[in-house]
Amino acid sequence: MALVFVLAPPAAAQLAPTGTLRATFIGNNPVQGRVDAQTGASTGPCPDLVRELGRRSGVPVVVTPLADATAVMESVKTGTADIGCLAIEAARATQVDFSDPYLLSGSAYAVRADSPIRTSADVDRAGVTVGAVSSQSQGVWVHENLKAARVHALPVVPPNSELAALLTRGTVDAFAANRTRMEELAAAFPGIRVLSDNFMSVGQAIVVPKGNRARLAEVNRLLSEARASGFVKASIDRASIQGVEVAPAPTR
Repeated sequence: MALVFVLAPPAAAQLAPTGTLRATFIGNNPVQGRVDAQTGASTGPCPDLVRELGRRSGVPVVVTPLADATAVMESVKTGTADIGCLAIEAARATQVDFSDPYLLSGSAYAVRADSPIRTSADVDRAGVTVGAVSSQSQGVWVHENLKAARVHALPVVPPNSELAALLTRGTVDAFAANRTRMEELAAAFPGIRVLSDNFMSVGQAIVVPKGNRARLAEVNRLLSEARASGFVKASIDRASIQGVEVAPAPTR
């Protein structure tokens, strides 16, 4: 028997005080979603979840792709968005509140195909330069955890052609990002491979304004239902995302 979930009007008002649920995500992060270059339509786990939240609460939805995590946080903090999608990270949690994760994303290093680097443990050595985007969770991780390797920080995610050039020209010996992005890079450029092990795993979640407990509770309720019903798994499968899995139910 099909289950129908309906949020009471007060809950809908908490989620979408303007009457429209406004959400943002990082438009160039395939783990969160993709933007069709021709139509501008957004697809993927984050847009899917936001639209499902709007459907269950009976309000229209606007999903807006933004440039990076900082822009997503600012949209939620300033109230131009009601919710946003971000990877869970401690420094960000001082500015916004995170829901329970809806999926887990592996993070991996890409290297040149002829590189002697074979595992993530091989990366943190003297003479190795690691590229990463400073605002991404992987960039935060390498800055905090690599001791011997040098980090080459980038302000934004470069196009794959530029990223491939950084590796093939030897500007960096490894590049740290989510596995989805790195596997797509390697598929497009045969001179690059991805290490088989993840150096970290991060939860993707929905963020709300700091201290808005009522909105956070409604988001967590939706995510609990979406994980249990198979909605998140179906969204991942439709998007053909590599290197991710449905997050387990939280233990409280």
